[in-house]
Amino acid sequence: MKKTFLSLLLMGAVITASAQGARQAFALTGTVNGVKSGKVYLQKFYNKMFTTIDSAVVENGNFTFQTKPVVPELYGITLNPAKSPYFLFLENNKIEVTLDTASYFRKTLVKGSVSQDVYTAWQLDSKVSLEDLIKANPSALATAYIFYRYYTYRTTPEEIEKGIALLDPALHKTQYVEVLKKLPGTLRAVEVGKKAPDFSIKDTEGKDVHFASQLGKKYVLLDFWASWCGPCRAENPNLVRTYNTFKDKGFDIFAVSLDRSGDRDKWLKAIADDNLTWKHVSDLAYWNCEPAALYGVRAIPSNLLIAPDGTIVARNLRGKALDEKLAELLK
Repeated sequence: MKKTFLSLLLMGAVITASAQGARQAFALTGTVNGVKSGKVYLQKFYNKMFTTIDSAVVENGNFTFQTKPVVPELYGITLNPAKSPYFLFLENNKIEVTLDTASYFRKTLVKGSVSQDVYTAWQLDSKVSLEDLIKANPSALATAYIFYRYYTYRTTPEEIEKGIALLDPALHKTQYVEVLKKLPGTLRAVEVGKKAPDFSIKDTEGKDVHFASQLGKKYVLLDFWASWCGPCRAENPNLVRTYNTFKDKGFDIFAVSLDRSGDRDKWLKAIADDNLTWKHVSDLAYWNCEPAALYGVRAIPSNLLIAPDGTIVARNLRGKALDEKLAELLK
């Protein structure tokens, strides 16, 4: 692992020097393997969501975008805006994309973007520590994005603050670091031992429910999930078994869905299909879900176990670990 990361560190230095030496006016062009005609869509990233902002016609497998987007920034590029795009870091440079659709973008190549190179290298060595990641490329936008997207659900408030201090100050006004700056305070407010903050949200019948009204008699698992989340759906059978084992012994579940606006039927179908017989709520706001932001949820599935008096007693317990904790508390 250390040898792999040293290669990443060296690569970062080489690609940065190369890109700076060959800096040109912005342009975004490319080819699509196996596609002669159609359209390629460019999507802007914000809060884990992509919105289409431009398109380019594919002629004989080639495409060129005519407008210059805000750079540097993360974008998505795809032939189908209804599906997940290829993550593309654009910079003020000539960017060339060879878009491979046969293997779901796996063999796509990008030239001209330092951040894209950093992101690609990290994907090959994603277990690198946060500190080493930042020290290797402290000024790359991709470094701030990787920190924001992949490390915050497994780092302490202190580690997040230390990571921010290591980043180049030029990144501090990006959307990623703006989120990172707020996160330590949020996480400290919902640490184990703190009182669970209340919130109001609509249930499956469209009625407003206060989370505090669910507390007082049982241990409650505040569970964050979504119908579109594969790992969440895979975990649901475990939750059903745990619920059936402990529901008559002082345990309940309160599930908050991060489903999208317009996907209410998919949410309700997932509840029925997975036999989730506990209380369900959602504001159908996807990653703009207010309770998720209140509790510092950065990835799902995620949960907090809360005592009858409203005290948070554990976070992100799953399967056997949740069963063992409940057996201990409810003995």
